[in-house]
Amino acid sequence: MVKLIIDGKNVEVEAGTTILNAAKTVGINIPTLCYFEKVNEIGACRVCVCEVKGNDKLVAACNTVVSDGIEVYTNSPRVRTARKVNVELILSAHNCDCVACVRSGNCALQTLANDLNVRTVPYEKKTAKNEWDASLPLLRDASKCISCMRCVEVCDNIQGLSVWEVNGSGAHTKVTVRDGLGISEAGCAFCGQCITHCPTGALTARDDTDRVFDAIDDSETVTVMQIAPAVRAAWADSLGIDGAIATEKRMVAAAKALGVDYVFDTNFAADLTIMEEASELIERITKGNAPMPMFTSCCPGWVRFMRYNYPEFADNLSSAKSPQQMFGAVAKTYFAEKMGIDPAKICSISVMPCSSKKYECDVAELNATNKDVDIVLTTREFARMLKANHVNVASLEETEFDSPLGTGSGAGVIFGATGGVMEAALRTAHYMLTGKNADADSFKVVRGGENFGIRSAEVTVNGTTLKAAVVSGLANTAALMESVKNGKAQYDFIEVMACPGGCAGGGGQPITDGAELAACRGEKLYELDSANALRFSHENPDVQTLYREYLEKPLSHKAHELLHTEQKNWTL
Repeated sequence: MVKLIIDGKNVEVEAGTTILNAAKTVGINIPTLCYFEKVNEIGACRVCVCEVKGNDKLVAACNTVVSDGIEVYTNSPRVRTARKVNVELILSAHNCDCVACVRSGNCALQTLANDLNVRTVPYEKKTAKNEWDASLPLLRDASKCISCMRCVEVCDNIQGLSVWEVNGSGAHTKVTVRDGLGISEAGCAFCGQCITHCPTGALTARDDTDRVFDAIDDSETVTVMQIAPAVRAAWADSLGIDGAIATEKRMVAAAKALGVDYVFDTNFAADLTIMEEASELIERITKGNAPMPMFTSCCPGWVRFMRYNYPEFADNLSSAKSPQQMFGAVAKTYFAEKMGIDPAKICSISVMPCSSKKYECDVAELNATNKDVDIVLTTREFARMLKANHVNVASLEETEFDSPLGTGSGAGVIFGATGGVMEAALRTAHYMLTGKNADADSFKVVRGGENFGIRSAEVTVNGTTLKAAVVSGLANTAALMESVKNGKAQYDFIEVMACPGGCAGGGGQPITDGAELAACRGEKLYELDSANALRFSHENPDVQTLYREYLEKPLSHKAHELLHTEQKNWTL
């Protein structure tokens, strides 16, 4: 143990503890900006500087390890002056049009400047020019970048993509796309992890809210909205309301309050995906008609990653479309016919926890209709629309999802958590092979909990042992893919989610600076699954009706036309 004094308080911590964390043990908060625990601990911004008695130079608290007997001052006049100057210098190179910024009110730099009582910037203002294609799913505003390096570290170390790089030094430091490439050419998965870890508005997802408002306001347009499972675990965060109020039924009522004509649960399409994917898995195993292992295919960030880095495995992907795309195809065919609506008048909108879904909906090769999904909103955009329309969620009466595509099982809910697709598929595969249900929690060994990474399990169904793996985060995925490629690991079925923790930690989710919330959001989804009277995808009555009235059976010719794709042909 190490003993020291911080602001006159005696502190005892384990060796190797930083000043920042040592101060926290006695309730002393040291401000930070570039710091993100276990992701970015490089002391680049110099906002967390502290004074150590006897030292000539101030030290960064985030990466300075304590030593026995030192005395630290976290708020001396010298420290306060240095912090304020550092923030003023950052602001002199930052676009401070805060009222028109998507992160206004949720910006670490804005909060810090207020806390330090910065009222003027006494330095010459000089911001970077912005050159970016505004049609891309992921947008970067160079004038708002503070060169904190968070995006670089997240992309390098968590996602392993190295899309971003740092050029220059000192006041000339800037973050750019690697090797001067366009972001698509650099192999970006559009996962949005750089967005959720950016402390300012330098990185955002493209805003499509005006397009949705226009569709809602057009009397000739029929708006059909689907809401993904992970959204219900997080939408309250952007609105600052209690999770007990923000139920999924009030989420439906909120969408209706915006003026949306029909609101459906993507869980329905998740159950539909399981029917197709589980059937495909069984067919691959029993007939040997396609390469193994079979990979899940519902995450477009993962599909892009595979196409760029492991294209030789493209045929290993399940041909099943994602729930988002399946729902869009069904909405503009079966639903349109059933309701007597001209498909050309339907605007298909999805609310997703993901920025890469904006890319996916625009992949021409995916469409079974003129365009299966017209517009994708992130969870954050959905919340912004509610605020813009002054929707008081707490005052809304709970409303059911519309029919006939509104029923979702607990298996569909857990799609939003890492391991959830695997577990849902195993529940239904067991039934398809044995004719009876296993206990719904029989396959929870594949759940992620808080330990995101690679998880392996062997599951025996009807005498057949299935070797399964679950992975989230693209750096972890690369490690798994190398093992599979080199023959060091052999599996039958692999679930991959681009974002750590799965969709619950997606790049379109609400941002709480400095916090990783995928685990607790995923746990909410498992709680909803446990409380659901319907826990098996194959028991979803709306899915059963769809097959009976329209698709005939899983993997039928009609099902292939509407619900399947060849990812190797996707435009990147």
